[in-house]
Amino acid sequence: MNVLIINLTRFGDLIQTQPVISGYKSLGHRVGLVCLTNFASAATLLDGVDAVFPFPGPKLLAQLDKDWRLAINDATAFKHDVLEQFQPDRTVNLTPSIASRLMTRELAPESGDVVGFSVDEFGFNADTSSWAAYLQMAGGNRGASPFNICDIFRRTAGLQDEGNSLELARPGDEDMTRADELLRLDEFPGASGFIALQMGASEERRRWPVSHFVEAADMVWEQDKLVPVLLGTKGESALGERFENLVHCPSVNVMGATSLTELAGVLCRCEALVTNDTGTMHLAAGLGVPSCSVFLATAQPWDTGPYRAGNICLEPDMNCHPCGFGTECPHDHACRESISSEAMCGYLHYLLKGEVSEPFPGTRAWLTRSGSDGLMELEALSGHDASDRALWIAVQRTHYLRFLDGEPAGPKTGLAEKISAEVAEDISKTLTSAHDMLFLLSQQGLLLARNPRPQAKKKFLVSWQRIQNLLASNQYLNMLGLLWMFESQRHENDLASLLGLTERFQGLFSSLRDELV
Repeated sequence: MNVLIINLTRFGDLIQTQPVISGYKSLGHRVGLVCLTNFASAATLLDGVDAVFPFPGPKLLAQLDKDWRLAINDATAFKHDVLEQFQPDRTVNLTPSIASRLMTRELAPESGDVVGFSVDEFGFNADTSSWAAYLQMAGGNRGASPFNICDIFRRTAGLQDEGNSLELARPGDEDMTRADELLRLDEFPGASGFIALQMGASEERRRWPVSHFVEAADMVWEQDKLVPVLLGTKGESALGERFENLVHCPSVNVMGATSLTELAGVLCRCEALVTNDTGTMHLAAGLGVPSCSVFLATAQPWDTGPYRAGNICLEPDMNCHPCGFGTECPHDHACRESISSEAMCGYLHYLLKGEVSEPFPGTRAWLTRSGSDGLMELEALSGHDASDRALWIAVQRTHYLRFLDGEPAGPKTGLAEKISAEVAEDISKTLTSAHDMLFLLSQQGLLLARNPRPQAKKKFLVSWQRIQNLLASNQYLNMLGLLWMFESQRHENDLASLLGLTERFQGLFSSLRDELV
């Protein structure tokens, strides 16, 4: 079977598509990939891809401003090329954008076997599973998500145990030769190897300070004689200049000097990577290069952490972390200073030497590992597994997994018994109100089915919105509220189906509430 995977996102998300590719390859299928043109070179690092189709998204957008007919012609030609070279038997779309949904409909097989995100014949969203709805919702609300994005990708793509690892193809000989040209150990007397540093990030507030990278680099050189290698794009070169002006140890600056595949070669020549939450972190995970990563502001390791066991993730130990998307920080981004360079070096020593480090004030430390359910999870290295947040994430993980997989509710985990009384009461109160409102909604739906009067429909819609508002008002349940909204909208044209969904959510609410009593 030919499986065509569409992922029109940035570099890191493209790398995280590898488990989906591996999963389908393990089932004996051929895999084609549609990605953005500017990341097509990185697709050579994805192991098991039989055909790559670079999509010129920016070019088409530019043509729309000049002459929409040129854009239509190029889009049609792209579709023709894909179908001529790789006729899909199944099309898997992991990108919920409108452009990607429309592309999926155009590249769907005659059988209609589409998985993930698409549109129906009227142009409305047509998501194929609860996992797809969860993926779209989690993209902007990851603060409480209990699943790694790679696992969400796998489930959205229709996979179960298949592909539960991120193992990229090794860089080619030319890329490794380029890496050896850039990193010459004989130029640094006494050096034992290299350690990569990725100081950039998608936002300033998500960057660990350059001064902290400098302090950590000097300590690592003093302790282990590892030469820091500065990674990043040409646009991030100012960070490298600041680093070089402050650091005392020798260093190598390759910022803006490598292609994506050459970057992979450089990483393979390093003992470890110190980084923010970046695409480079995911690249290192796929290459088996251990990392110690910092997650600041909106970034948190439960969902965007490296998808490989044995890596370390550091968070600021602050009640406000992670913060919500689009929110102003009332603490002047104090989280950026919370994780000290001593903490980084302590956990990096654990990563490289296996020696247990004492917890450091201001830092939550986690070790990635594969859970008994086959999904990636985190093990606390700093004692934070007993926090309300970690306990609630673990409870959600168990019950959401059953719900999203379409399985019946299971027994209590018992984990919520350790949640503080105040938080447990807050969550339980909201769940009880939402459960009662769901019961009212189901009764109103039955009346509406028998007598579809405008007034009955109005009451039904008011109750539907109140459920969303209730859940959205609670920081521990806002993800659940969005899942309710997305899922119910997916069934909005079929009252019987919507009532069945309501019953399923009642079961989920009951299971979560029972954990707290």
